[in-house]
Amino acid sequence: MLGAAPAGEVTFDGLLAVMVLAVVIPLALGLFPRLPLPGSVVEIMAGIVIGPAVLGWVSPDRAIEVLAKLGVAFLLFLAGLELDFDALRGRPLQFGLIGFAGSIALGLVVTIPLGLTDVIIDPLLVTIILSATSLGIVMPVLKDAGQLSTRLGTLVIAACSVAEFGAIVFLSMFFSGAGSPNPVQTVGKLIVLGLAVLCIALVAARAGRWHRLHDVVARLQDTSAQIRIRIAVLALLALLVLSQELKFDAILGAFMAGALLSALTNAERDEELGGFRHKLDAIGFGFFIPVFFVSTGLGFPLNALFADASAVLRIPLFLVLLLAVRGLPALLLRSDGFARPQIAAAGLMQATSLSFVVVATEIGVAVGELRPVNAASLVAAGMLSVLIFPMTALAFLRRSAPVAPSP
Repeated sequence: MLGAAPAGEVTFDGLLAVMVLAVVIPLALGLFPRLPLPGSVVEIMAGIVIGPAVLGWVSPDRAIEVLAKLGVAFLLFLAGLELDFDALRGRPLQFGLIGFAGSIALGLVVTIPLGLTDVIIDPLLVTIILSATSLGIVMPVLKDAGQLSTRLGTLVIAACSVAEFGAIVFLSMFFSGAGSPNPVQTVGKLIVLGLAVLCIALVAARAGRWHRLHDVVARLQDTSAQIRIRIAVLALLALLVLSQELKFDAILGAFMAGALLSALTNAERDEELGGFRHKLDAIGFGFFIPVFFVSTGLGFPLNALFADASAVLRIPLFLVLLLAVRGLPALLLRSDGFARPQIAAAGLMQATSLSFVVVATEIGVAVGELRPVNAASLVAAGMLSVLIFPMTALAFLRRSAPVAPSP
């Protein structure tokens, strides 16, 4: 089996197999563009096939585990970088906040009975998992449908942004592995983390006014120094470490680092900044993130998932709950004058979630608040949501009337 190494020795055999998949999968999907298969889903499935659950060719070793953790950090970092704070102002932010609060309420309503019947361990954890949305998947769908700049697209992006950020904060607050949370301490730690982000933002803003330093950074951005990328990675690692020191999960620091850089940089000026965002995408999606997704497949408890019929039935159960918890708040769009097909499309897109599901289930299993069989079922439901919901949403959007772009 690849990936098995003597104690204390780091080998790269397993990582080589992982990277072979990371190269072959997008090439294969590129050869068959009509197949509606997201690369992340295929990478997880491929990891399951070559992993201990099926063929047993590769097992997660130290090299894969470390790079997979960095992959999680980059995934949430890039998700934060996608936030558009200008688009979140006013009605979009209000819609997102009310919708996320509704998701948490709906989630508790449907998960508390599951907890009382011992189907799940912690209803709050499953509620948080069900309340998130994969912004990185929804945004390309809206863009391809020509809806990204419309009023509907703006509201959906706002809802997805708030849900992703809120779910990460809640997960870090209550399930960081630091024991039972103290509300007062938690709020205090969040304030400390927020102040740290604010200080970094103020330093960065003032540094930008120092013309000599600005000129130096501009000169070094495309040299071997790649100084803007080094600064971005420094901010990422600094907030990762600070989050861990404050007993939050590291993903909160990663997401906040991305959100900070999104606030400090303008996506429209990316070329002027040396392709800053494009380079970060290349680092994350070119190396670290595919390792994380394939590694998720390597550790997927397939045997536990198919151990009995009740375990298999959890997959459609969690898929329906995901649609209800995140999809039903889209009914709020009725007050904005949208047609039923548009509301249905918004609900389906808001219910599309995979990345956060994968990250959160790993944390839940690690802290003992989620059974492996439920973790596997939730990940499988997330994979199905990515395969089914966006395609169905596009079908509804094609039936809807054109919407005028937002001012």
